[in-house]
Formats: sequence, C-alpha cells, structure tokens
Amino acid sequence: MSSLSHSYHFDPSYGHTLESLLEVPLPNEPEDFQNFWLARYQKALNIHPQIALSENNARHAHYQISDIAYESTDGFRIGGWMLIPKSGQLRKGMVVGHGYGGRDGPDFDMPISDTVFLFPCFRGLSRSACHGVSSNPAYHVLHDIDKPNRYLLGGCVEDIWVGVTALLQLFPELEGHIGYQGTSFGGGIGSMAVAWDPRIQLAAFNVPSFGHQALRLGLATTGSGAAVSMYHRRHGNVMDTLKYYDAALSARHISIPVHVAAALFDPVVAPPGQFAVYNGLSGPKQLFVATAGHFDFPGREEQESKLLNELKTFFDPL
Repeated sequence: MSSLSHSYHFDPSYGHTLESLLEVPLPNEPEDFQNFWLARYQKALNIHPQIALSENNARHAHYQISDIAYESTDGFRIGGWMLIPKSGQLRKGMVVGHGYGGRDGPDFDMPISDTVFLFPCFRGLSRSACHGVSSNPAYHVLHDIDKPNRYLLGGCVEDIWVGVTALLQLFPELEGHIGYQGTSFGGGIGSMAVAWDPRIQLAAFNVPSFGHQALRLGLATTGSGAAVSMYHRRHGNVMDTLKYYDAALSARHISIPVHVAAALFDPVVAPPGQFAVYNGLSGPKQLFVATAGHFDFPGREEQESKLLNELKTFFDPL
C-alpha cells in the first residue's frame, strides 16, 4: 500500500512494490503482430505531408515559434507547433507527444539544445480537433475500438510517423539524429511508433499508457482505461483489437536506447502497465522511478527537475 494520502476508492499503487513492478510480465503476442504494424508503417511512409508552416505571433528569447500543419493518414490534418533555435547549429530533431489532456502550446522547458522540436497534436485533439472524433478522452479512446484495423490509436501512431517525415522534409540534415519524447498517452503511443520506425534513434516515455492491455482491463483507474473497462463489461471482448495496441508488446521490438519514467503510484495510468513497458524493452534502457504520476505530492517539483536533468544527459548523444 502507498503511503501517499488520497481519496480514491482504490489503491493507486495496486499493492505493488518496486520489486514486484519490475517483475510484471508481458502478455502473449499475436502471431501477426509485427506484420500488422509494419504494414501500417509502410502506408504512413507513402504519405506526402503537404506541410504548412507559418510564424506564430508569440515571442521567445531562444526559439522561433512556428505553427505547423501536415496531412497524416486517412485524410486527417494534424496541427501543432515547431520550435526552431534562433542561433547555433541545428543538430537534432525531436518529436514530442502529449497526454490525453491535449496541448495548448509548445513546451519551453525541454532540456535539449541545438534541437528543432515538433509538437504535433494527435488526431481529434487540440489543434487537430475534427468533426466526428470526440476530444473527450473517455470517448476518444473508444473510437472504432471494435475495428482492429481502424482503431483511432493506430492513427495516432501514424501521426507520429508522418510527423517524422515532415520534420525531415523541413530539415533533411537532421537525418540520423531524431528523437521522440512522450508523456502518458503520448508515451504509450510513442512506444507503438518507435518500435517500427528506424528513423528514430533515441526515445523517452514518461508514465506511458497502454502497457499490458489485458492487465489494464482489470485495474480500477480514473483515466481512459476506466472507459475501456466499462465498454468491455457492456459489450464484450475488446482484446481482439487491444492485443495489437499494446505499448509493452511494442516495447519488445524497440532496439534503440529508451528512457522510461515510471511511477509507483498513479490513479490514471496504473503502474503495472507502465512498468510492463519498461520491462518489455529489449534494447538499452534507463529507468527513472517516480513517486507518483498524474498526482500532486510533496517534492514533486524537485523530482520533475531531476527528471529533466536526466533527460538532458540521456538525449545529449543524439
């Protein structure tokens, strides 16, 4: 049991210790898992992003802030922001995914220099809001969940891949120096994307979602997992779809170095799923153990500062 005081009707540590979390196993992988994702990746590579880039009215001392939009798969227009350093040589490119709360602007506290940052909004959310797709996480996460090949999460993965294409079209000299960083929703989607895209050299996932989907279905949460569990209880087996959209299974196919920040206590993204992603990684990996995720606690700012410093060191070789 966690020592953190809370008012949830369940224990957001789920009775785990760090030792037991590091032993969370992987689910069984479908025989066609790899072919499923490689086919989607090839489809995304054929997309011409039709990039629209324009200067944003906001001002920053170190970055030129630009608005960006590009065409992703299935006709979705993806909006977001790009930060371009005003001085120095450009050496790296970074795609940054967001949580299920969406994004209302770029992050300026990224601890990585000499880097062009792309902050896309996943389809249906924030600047990529569109008719027919709810921006409410409880509905967004259910969009076409009954159709394995059409489930919206797969399209969000493709938004990352096409984002990498757009970044390299604008800055071809950055080829071989592309990283990805994502938190929560963006962490889980990032695992599914990074696994199949050899253009990405380093990645960091912070409290990643969608790890060990079968396990998630049985754990109480306040996040999107709760909506999926309720849908499952009402409509039957969703694993025909979710077995493909598992961030922990994708992690098995990641060979590049990955940094994971995983929490011991999290009411939104259950820690066993987060650690399943870390445990599943087959390449070089680095773990940052967070006291809690999606939850305020004493010392949170200091811990977040420590994480940023760790990420700076991690991404330095990119």
